[in-house]
This record gives sequence, C-alpha cells and structure tokens, in this order.
Amino acid sequence: MNPIMTSLILSSLALGTVITLTSFHWLLAWIGLELNTLAIIPIITKQHHPRGTEATTKYFLTQAAASAMLLFSSTINAWSTGTWDITQLTSQPACIMLTMALSMKLGLAPLHFWLPEVLQGTSLKTALIITTWQKLAPMALLFLTQHALNPTTLLTMGLLSTFVGGWGGLNQTQTRKIMAFSSIAHLGWMATILTISPTIMILNLVLYLLMTTSMFTVLIFTTSKTIKDLTTTWTISPTLSSLTLILLMSLGGLPPLTGFMPKWLILQELTSHNLPSLATILALSALLSLFFYLRLSYTMALTLPPTTTQNQLKWRFCPKQKTTVLSTTLVLSALLLPTTPLFL
Repeated sequence: MNPIMTSLILSSLALGTVITLTSFHWLLAWIGLELNTLAIIPIITKQHHPRGTEATTKYFLTQAAASAMLLFSSTINAWSTGTWDITQLTSQPACIMLTMALSMKLGLAPLHFWLPEVLQGTSLKTALIITTWQKLAPMALLFLTQHALNPTTLLTMGLLSTFVGGWGGLNQTQTRKIMAFSSIAHLGWMATILTISPTIMILNLVLYLLMTTSMFTVLIFTTSKTIKDLTTTWTISPTLSSLTLILLMSLGGLPPLTGFMPKWLILQELTSHNLPSLATILALSALLSLFFYLRLSYTMALTLPPTTTQNQLKWRFCPKQKTTVLSTTLVLSALLLPTTPLFL
C-alpha cells in the first residue's frame, strides 16, 4: 500500500477513536465510530484474497448495523429527554438498544458471530488492531453510560460470553480464531463487572490489551497461524518459547502472574456484593479458556517437531525484527501481580 495512504488510514483510525473517547455528544461519538470503521476496512481488505474480502464484508455489515442501532437509540433518548448528552441516558428502550449496539461492536455473546470469522480472514497485524485498538471506543461509551445500563442484561451477556469464549476455543486449530474466542471471554469478564465496579473494568481492559498485544506480537514474530506452526517455535527461539508459556498461563489467569489480578479483584468484588454464585460460575468458566491456553503451551514449549536430522536446533538466521516491544510487553504481562494492593 502507498505510504501516504497508509499514514492517512492509520491517522483516521486513531482520530476516530480519540473523537469518541473525548466526546460528550452522541452525534460526535457516532462520527468517531464511523470514522474508525471506514478506516479499518482498507486495512482488512489489503491482502486481495477471497477470505479478506469476505472478512471485510462481514465486518462492514456488522459494524454498520451496530452504528445504525446506536444512532437510533441516541435519537430515541434525545427525543424523550431533550438532550444529546451521553451521560443523560434515561430512556429504558434506548439503554437496551445501546447495550445491544455496543455489544455487537465489541463482539460480546450472543452478538459475537462476526469476530472469529473476521479475524480468520485477516493478517495477524490486522487481527491485533481489531482485538485491541478497535475495542477502546465502544468500551469508552459503555464506561460513560454504565450508570444507566441494565445490570441484569450486562451480567447475562458477560456470563454467556465467558462460556462461549471458553467452549468456542476448545476445538480450534487456527491461532487467530483461538485469540478471537479468548477476546470474547475477556470481554465477558469486563461486561460482568462494569456496573458493579467500573474502575476494575478499566484495569481489566488495560491488562487485556497488554496481554493480547504480547500474544499477537509473539505470533507475528514466529509467523504462526496454526497450532501446527507453533511446534517449530522452540527450535527457532527457546527463550521466546519459554516466555510465551508464561504469557499463556497469565492469559489463563493463573497466579502469581499478571492475568490473575483482574480475575481476583472481580471475584472479590462480586462476592462482596452478595453474588457468590455468579463468582463461582465465572471462575468455573475460566477453566474452559485455561484448557486451550494449556493446549497452546504444550504444543509450543513441550513438544518437538518431527525432523530428518539428529540436530535438536533448527538452522536459523539472526532475527531481523526488533524485539524491544515484545520483551517489554512480555515482562509486564507476567510480573504485575505485586502491584495489586494499589487497586484494592
């Protein structure tokens, strides 16, 4: 792609999110979301492949429907309240419609159908953008309107998302689809805690972005698109393979790693609000996700690919890519648990 066009598209992508993050008017927020959607479409379809075209079509139709629903809900709210202020959300039908619209934009179950298919049809770098940067604007709107949203609806969608994310990832062999279902499960945890403790939701979002960025950076660095590709990782870079094992355990939420922090705080908050049964179900649903993280870990760090020579290490050149970002995010994804008292 032309460098000027690339910089223009990436600038539009950033600008769309910033407009939504800083707006208090529904029309401005909608414009930011639309700019965001229109900017990412050329990035998805860049590889000129039938799968890329299919992914672009699915993404566009889903996001357009969600944007239309969001605009309709804000219009209903403005008609009943007389204001376009985002924080003045009082109309109940508008609240439910807004929840559905933002859930569709994020990929929360049962409106998650587009996310695995779109990620499968894109490159790893584009999948990284969709699962991280594209979540910021809808999450910001959910955060701004959380006082007016129906807690039962969000709790139901959150629980459903954690189970769908866990069950859906069990039989996958494509790393992009596995990361899509991982994203759905993490979003479910965020939706569950949103109305109870928005600050913990923000913490969960930051750590999710950190760990997902780390995992996609590893996949990009090793060019691994399937689980089978991961079997050669150990012979290419033993150190990276060992660190990725720790990263996957952190994504699964095992102590004493970073990923345990948001799950611990969420379960503690739910229990303190007399919701122990909900906390138990959420903790059990995390086991489903942990299973496919363990599957990836086993394939990546504990198995060797079949080889016709006696050499354990594969012939390799020095990596040409810089690993500064990767090493930084990997360390943060594993070692932030001691900072938990700051958020209690």
